[in-house]
Amino acid sequence: MFVCICNQVSDKQIRQAVYDGHCSMESLSAELAVGTCCGKCKTCAKEVLQQTIQEITRPQNVAPLPLTCHYA
Repeated sequence: MFVCICNQVSDKQIRQAVYDGHCSMESLSAELAVGTCCGKCKTCAKEVLQQTIQEITRPQNVAPLPLTCHYA
């Protein structure tokens, strides 16, 4: 799904960036330009970022949390 419509950034791109070592919104913004235009995607992008970090650091026998993104 697209997270940032303005810059055509998908959740898959954000997840890949996290796996590549980008672990903050500032780093994601610099790498993908997510959240640098209108800013409505920042909450969702942060959720994808945090969920991906949890996936990387969580033991493999624990189920992932559901992703919910809300736009105001």
